Amino acid sequence: MVKAMVDIDEHANRILNIVKAKFGLHDKSEAINVMAIQYEEEVLEPELRPEFVEEMKRIEREKSIKVGSIKNLRKRYRSE
Repeated sequence: MVKAMVDIDEHANRILNIVKAKFGLHDKSEAINVMAIQYEEEVLEPELRPEFVEEMKRIEREKSIKVGSIKNLRKRYRSE
């Protein structure tokens, strides 16, 4: 376990106290650990929404279009 001395402002201190009370934790170190885990789940490694996963599976099953060259691509999708 790593020990660290940190300086936090009054607002962050209140938030830590709320997290500590909400989860029935013993100290602010446990509150910081809970917040770090939640941050990881929500921000760093968000899960894909089920509807997005289904849409990607549907697209994956579609037949692909062979274009060949850039010239053919431009000819096929020219926006004129």
